[in-house]
Amino acid sequence: MSRQNPVIVIIDDENDILSMLEKYLTREGGYSVKTFNNPVSALSSLPKDTDLVLLDIMMPQMNGLDVLPKLLEKNKNLKVLMMTAYSTLDKVLNAHRKGANDYIMKPFSSLSALGKKIDEMLKA
Repeated sequence: MSRQNPVIVIIDDENDILSMLEKYLTREGGYSVKTFNNPVSALSSLPKDTDLVLLDIMMPQMNGLDVLPKLLEKNKNLKVLMMTAYSTLDKVLNAHRKGANDYIMKPFSSLSALGKKIDEMLKA
């Protein structure tokens, strides 16, 4: 990555998840992090320099699988890591078909494993 601090956007309706991930990724990863608890707001305010989006699938305002193509319309080079507590093979395949790079299950097995996955995605 050419930039010193890659920009990560987190979109999740759970404020506890947003806070935990923002603290961890800022402190441990040195990333610049922006959070949104509403996918509609995220779509209208997505920073142009975003490198990676952590996107929850199940949200009340708008399903993450519907948000995904809209994010990629804004930036076709954007890397997207889907997050879900309700994974089915159909959802995973649908996310990949729509352009997601990878997915991770919630609750996270460990934040360091998530951090490693993010580091690998940003280097690819």
